[in-house]
Amino acid sequence: MIKQIAKIKVWPLFLSAALIWLAYVSRISLGVPLSLLALYGYFRARRLDEKNLCLKNLALLFLIGFAGSYFLIKGPVLAIPFCLIPMLGTLLFNNLEVSLLLALAGSVAIFSLSNFSLGIISLVSGIAASILVFGARKRSTVIRAGAAVAVIQALTLVFLDRFWLGPAVDYLYLALNGLAASIIVLGVLAVFEFLFDTSTNISLLELADFQHPLLQRMVLEAPGTYHHSLVVGNISEAACDAVGVNALLARVGAYYHDIGKLAKPEYFSENQLMKSNKHDSLSPAMSKLIIMNHVREGLELARKYRLRPAIVDFIRQHHGNSLVYYFYRRALESLEEDQEVKEEGFRYPGPKPKTKEAAIVLLADSVEAATRALKDPEPAKIEELARKIINNKFIDGQLDECDLTLKDLERISAVFVRILSGIYHSRVNYPSDDNYKKLSKTDPHQPEKG
Repeated sequence: MIKQIAKIKVWPLFLSAALIWLAYVSRISLGVPLSLLALYGYFRARRLDEKNLCLKNLALLFLIGFAGSYFLIKGPVLAIPFCLIPMLGTLLFNNLEVSLLLALAGSVAIFSLSNFSLGIISLVSGIAASILVFGARKRSTVIRAGAAVAVIQALTLVFLDRFWLGPAVDYLYLALNGLAASIIVLGVLAVFEFLFDTSTNISLLELADFQHPLLQRMVLEAPGTYHHSLVVGNISEAACDAVGVNALLARVGAYYHDIGKLAKPEYFSENQLMKSNKHDSLSPAMSKLIIMNHVREGLELARKYRLRPAIVDFIRQHHGNSLVYYFYRRALESLEEDQEVKEEGFRYPGPKPKTKEAAIVLLADSVEAATRALKDPEPAKIEELARKIINNKFIDGQLDECDLTLKDLERISAVFVRILSGIYHSRVNYPSDDNYKKLSKTDPHQPEKG
């Protein structure tokens, strides 16, 4: 009971109360936006189990925006970079709801500091910036969003002035603050990624570069695992698109999920070039230790190469606590009368996948490996195998801690079957030169070779 109470996070409520008290004593009407941030950050983060989406991060972004506006509002008010915080929030959290909430809170704060018109410009600017940079994968997208927001801010000012053009310097300020906001966001994005312990699409694409030292090592030391990871990444990305979650995160996570096999690549079937299997001379207990140890080795490599926490989660969770079935069966077959084999000893340590992306990579990893082992990979057999594996993972409880629905699993299965059928379909056996000559003589319609 004491441990359960200790796990309850009460600090968001204390922080919210402290911020509202600060707003009250400073006679600034910030109670509404701060309360919105507090409630959203507390309840939404608890429901989604997102570590970076919490009140302290939301409050920090809001207070930075408020402090900047407070000092800039004493000068040319239209020079305030209204869209900076919503734009930064969209990139950091990859969540449109959060950025729109930040835009609303910021507009209420600016309204309390200045006037209604400035609050409206701030709101429109924040909403436009959030929508334009949502899902951005290139830095140029952020710059273009800043330019577009500059135009939108100018049009909003014209509308508020009842289509009466004011001083040209006002529009110049709005244009400059839109572009300046996008440049500042790109400059400080890496800092906030470090502070919030998160990854944006831009940093994920940097990890997807095949020149990364870990991926280069896999090409040379574990080429089978490298190819397996690429295929798992591709089918995971397509499956994530089908169910509407972060496809880029799943693809990059799949690239690195098996890096632990670099420690002993020759003990994994995809890297074995000869017919002999190193596990033939080992006991099932020793073999399962080597197989299961690739998760721990992967975590050590991730720490050494300073991979992002979001990628580390894929390494840790891509097997959940599933059973190493092959060696468990071998242990049962070699069991003597006075021995006992416990299933728990042949299970990965976990944890189970916490997100939809990690769960999809878990399923893709198992389905791709099993499909590769099929002797006759016809579409019907691949479909039967994919459905069987997904059903077994569901029954085994590996998907209990993520939000995948049965409808999602149907879509995922369909994507797996479609892509894997295209990759592993049977090829036509082309005739040799001798057979080709014989065929040309007997078939007058056969075209000449060349």
